Amino acid sequence: MDDNNKNLLMATGLSFLVIFAWFILFPPADPVVQPEATETTIIQVDGVASVPQADGTFIAAVPVQITTPQETRATALSQTDRIEIRTDRVSGSISLLGGRIDDLHLTDYNVIQNDDSDTVTLLSPANSADPYYTVHGWAPAGGLDASAVPGATTVWTVKRGRVLTETSPLTIMWDNGAGLVFYRTIAIDENYMFTITQRVENNTNAAVRMQPYGIIARKGEPDILGFYLLHEGIVRASDGEIQEIDYDDMPDENFDAAEGGNIDRIDVLESGWIGMTDKYWMTTLIPLPGQRFTSVSKYTPANDTYQADMRLPVMEISGGQDAEITTLLFAGAKEVSTIRAYQDDLGIDKFVDSVDWGIFFFITKPIFALLSLIHGWIGNMGLSIIGLTLVIKTMLAPLAYKSYVSMAKMKKLQPEMEELKKRTGDDKQAMQKEMMILYKKNKVNPASGCLPIILQIPIFFSLYKVLFVTIEMRHAPFFGWIQDLSAPDPSSILNLFGLLPFSPPGPESFLAILSIGVFPILMGITMWMQQKLNPAPTDKTQAMIFAWMPWVFMFMLGRFASGLVIYWVANNTITFTQQYLIMRSQGVKPDVFGNIMSSFRKFKEKDTKE
Repeated sequence: MDDNNKNLLMATGLSFLVIFAWFILFPPADPVVQPEATETTIIQVDGVASVPQADGTFIAAVPVQITTPQETRATALSQTDRIEIRTDRVSGSISLLGGRIDDLHLTDYNVIQNDDSDTVTLLSPANSADPYYTVHGWAPAGGLDASAVPGATTVWTVKRGRVLTETSPLTIMWDNGAGLVFYRTIAIDENYMFTITQRVENNTNAAVRMQPYGIIARKGEPDILGFYLLHEGIVRASDGEIQEIDYDDMPDENFDAAEGGNIDRIDVLESGWIGMTDKYWMTTLIPLPGQRFTSVSKYTPANDTYQADMRLPVMEISGGQDAEITTLLFAGAKEVSTIRAYQDDLGIDKFVDSVDWGIFFFITKPIFALLSLIHGWIGNMGLSIIGLTLVIKTMLAPLAYKSYVSMAKMKKLQPEMEELKKRTGDDKQAMQKEMMILYKKNKVNPASGCLPIILQIPIFFSLYKVLFVTIEMRHAPFFGWIQDLSAPDPSSILNLFGLLPFSPPGPESFLAILSIGVFPILMGITMWMQQKLNPAPTDKTQAMIFAWMPWVFMFMLGRFASGLVIYWVANNTITFTQQYLIMRSQGVKPDVFGNIMSSFRKFKEKDTKE
C-alpha cells in the first residue's frame, strides 16, 4: 500500500472517529413506536385498573381514570376539592378525590431564568394534559371485597388541617360504612420529603387482610431530552444495587398478563426505593429502613401509562384492632446536598446515586465534591470551575513535566528529523529505523507526551457529566453575558457578538453549529496555540489534519455547556503556560506569537498579489 493510500485511510478513519463521537454526544431522536394493542384481564375497581394476584390480593395496576376527558391543568385542578400545600420551597395541593398528591410546584426554580412568573411544575392531575402524580392506598386481600378499601374515586374528608406546611401535617379519612375506617396523615419537611402514614381501624368482629402500596403514575411518555449521556425514566435501589430503565425501553419489556402491563422485573427487597427521574427532578417512593417491599416498574399499553410501584407486605388486622404503616415520598429537585442529607439522616441506601454520575462515577463524584468545596469559598460557579482546573492541573503537574520535557527534546530534534526524511526519501522503513536510533540516542520517548492527554479524557467527560446533570449548574451565572453555565455561550459570531441588529439562529437551525460565541472561539485559539508548541508530524497529510483539528473542535464543542467550554479555555491556557515555560527551561524557545505574525504577513502578501 503506497503512502497516499495510507494517508487517505488515516484521514478517513479520523473523520469517522469524529463523526462517531458527534453522534454519541448528539444522537438523533428515536422514532416513535406505537405500542401494540394487547388484551388484558384487568378488573376495573372504582375506575382503577386492578389485577388479581395468586394470594387473593388486588394490585392497583393503573390508578388513572381512563374515561375522564383531558382538560387544561387549571380546569382539572378546579374539578375536585383540594387541600393546599404551602411551604418555603413547594406549593400545590392534594386532591380529596382519591387522596392523590397531584399538584406540586417547586417554587425555588423557574422555568425561564429570572422569570418569577412560571415556577417548575413537577406533578399534575390525572385528567390534565401531562398527568404525573402519586397515590397511596390499600389493596384488598384474603377475599376482602374491593369496595371495602378506598380507590381512585373515593372522596376523602378532612380530619385535621386544611393547609399542609412544614409545621402543620394534615389527616384525611374515609369510612367504608361497614366497620373499616381509613386514615392518612401527610407531613412534609422543609425541603421535598413527604411522610405518609396510613392507618386502618377494624371495628368489625372479623379479621381482614389488605396490602399497603404507593404508586407513581405518568401517562404518556414525558417530554424528555433523550440525550445519550443522561438517564431519564425509572431509577431504583435494589438491595444496594442501582438500576435504571429508560422511558423508551419500558414498552419493550415482556408483557405480563397477571400485571396487565410490560414488566421489567418484580423484586422483593430488604432495602431500597423506586421512582421516576428527569434531568433535574425526581419523584421517589421510599419504605422506612428495614421495611421489606416489592419493587415494580411497569408500562401499561392499554392506556400508555408508566408506573413505579412500592408494594408492602400484606397485613392482617384482627377485629377490634388497627394497623399502621409509614413510608416516605420524595418529590423535588435533585440537589446533591439535600439528597445526601436524606441518605445520611434517614438511612436511605444509595439515595445520592439517584443523580446520574455515569460510568466514571469514581471520578465524577470527587470532581463534584471538589467543585462544591471551591464554590463554597468563591461563591461564583464560573470562577470555581477555573479554580477546579488549577487544582486538576496541579495534581497532574509531575506527569505534565515529564511529558513536556519529552516534547521539548523532540522539538529540538525537529531539524534532524527533517534531514532524516530528506536522506531516506520514500524508504519509510529506513526512516523509522533511523528515527528510533535518534530517539534512543537522545533519550526521548515520543509516547510519553500522550499520557497527560489520556488521563484528561475521563476527567473531561466526568466534568462534562457534572456540568450537564447536576442542578447546581442550572441557571448558575458567571460574568457579563454568561448567566447560565449549563447553557451554551449565548453570544454569536454570526451577528458579531451583538453588534449587528439581528438574533442568531436557534438550536433547531442547521446554522446553529456555526453560531459560536466568544468562549468557543477562545477555546479554538488556545487549542491552536497549544498545538504550536508540539512537534509537527513529518507526514504532510497528518500535519494538515492536526492543523485543522482545533477549528473543527471549536465548532463541535461550541454548543456545549458554557461552563465546560470555560473549563477547556482555562485548561488550554494553563497547559500552554506550563509547556511554554518548561520548554524554555530545556533550551527550546518556541516562537508561537512570531508564527502568528508570520502567518498574518503571508496572508497579507498573498492578498496583495491577488
